[in-house]
Amino acid sequence: MPKMKTKSSCKKRFKVSANGRVITAQAGKRHGMIKRTNKFIRNARGTTTLSPADEKIVKPMMPYSR
Repeated sequence: MPKMKTKSSCKKRFKVSANGRVITAQAGKRHGMIKRTNKFIRNARGTTTLSPADEKIVKPMMPYSR
């Protein structure tokens, strides 16, 4: 059997945590931060986990994740 391919887009954007959740960067922080509230900027630090519905879409694209 040949190796299965991992989607390059997923490889760059997502990581699977030890519990099996999919970790990604916070959305909405690329530009236009002046118009964002301080609360938004503060709450959007670091990374976040995807919702279960989105996980179902992403996980099949990463066959070799934990």
